[in-house]
Amino acid sequence: MNTPVAAPPLAYGPPIDLETASRVADAARAHAQANGWAMVIAVTDAGGHLVLLQRMDHAAHGSVEVAQRKAATAAAFKRTTKGFEETLASGGATLRLLSMHNAILMDGGIPLIENGRLVGAIGVSGMHPSQDGEVADAGARILNG
Repeated sequence: MNTPVAAPPLAYGPPIDLETASRVADAARAHAQANGWAMVIAVTDAGGHLVLLQRMDHAAHGSVEVAQRKAATAAAFKRTTKGFEETLASGGATLRLLSMHNAILMDGGIPLIENGRLVGAIGVSGMHPSQDGEVADAGARILNG
């Protein structure tokens, strides 16, 4: 019997620098502006510590903390927050995720990978979670391809 070999866990790399975080956030902001969406964009290092925050004009004040927590969740758990949202939507035993106090369980947080290592994360808030995710993806593509 062949046992499947699991991929090695994603390693943490050096923290994202401000220049790279700016390029990620600028790409996300350009996508939001092209759609007329007022968003908050947060970029954190791999430890979930804020490196850069952009609050677009007219973005909801409450979105500041949500964007930061989406990025921190993606960095801490090495996965997208959309993954949590999809898992939660399946119901049943996955509803236990609701007891997590250190995670945002909706789309808009994406780990940032450089040279195969997690260097940070982007979190976006301000519109519908699917739109937050779309904007976060536009920024993450700067590193994640």
